Amino acid sequence: MLVDFLTGGVALLALIFAVGAFSLRWSNMQRLPLPQERSVPKDSPLRGVLYSFTLGMAPWVKESARRHWITYLRGIAFHIGIFAALAALLASPWFDLVPSPLRILFAAITALGTLAGVGGGLARILERDVKAISTPDDHAAVWLVTLFLATMTAALLSTAFVPIMDIVAAVMLVYAPLGKIKHCIYFYFGRLLFGYHIGRRGIVRGLEERSGLFQPRETVREEVTHGR
Repeated sequence: MLVDFLTGGVALLALIFAVGAFSLRWSNMQRLPLPQERSVPKDSPLRGVLYSFTLGMAPWVKESARRHWITYLRGIAFHIGIFAALAALLASPWFDLVPSPLRILFAAITALGTLAGVGGGLARILERDVKAISTPDDHAAVWLVTLFLATMTAALLSTAFVPIMDIVAAVMLVYAPLGKIKHCIYFYFGRLLFGYHIGRRGIVRGLEERSGLFQPRETVREEVTHGR
C-alpha cells in the first residue's frame, strides 16, 4: 500500500508538471502573430481551417498514407493506444473498482498500441530511409511511450504492476513537454496555419474536388446537360 501511494504520488507530480509545461507552451504559441498575408483574400480562412482538421487529414488525401497503408494504420493504432492509456492512467487509483470487462477492453487497446509502437521503433532501426532521418529524440520518444503502453497493459490486467506503470508514466510525463512528444502541441498550430493559408488563398474547393468530396462544377454541368 505504501509503495502504491509513493509511486502514485510521483506519477501525480509528473502529471502536474506535464500539464503545466504544455500549458506554458500553448500560451506562448498563442501569443505568436500569424504570418502576414499581402495578397487579396479569395475565400474564407475558416473554410480552410475546417478542411485542415477534417477532410484534410483523411488518409486518401495524403500521398504518404495512400502509398503506405500499413504505416498509416500502425500510427492510428499507436495513438489510439496512447489516448486509452492516458485515460486509464487517470483512473489507475481506482482500478479495483473498474469492472473487469472494461479493464480487459482497455488492456486490449493498449496492447495493440504496444505492438504498433514496437513496429514503429523497429522501423526507425531497420528501414533505411526512416533510419536516416531519425534522431536520438525520435528513438527515445517512441520506445518510452511504447514502454508506457506495455506497463499500462500489464497494470490493467493485474494491479500488482501499477507501481511499475506509475514510475514509467512519471518518466514519460516529464519527458513529454521537453522532447519530441511535444509535437502534440505543434501539430495543432501547424494544421491551423495550414488551413488559414489555403482558405485565404481560395484553393480549398480544388482540394475538396480532388479528394472526391465534391464533383467539379464542369462535371455536374455536363451531367445535367445530358439528363443524368
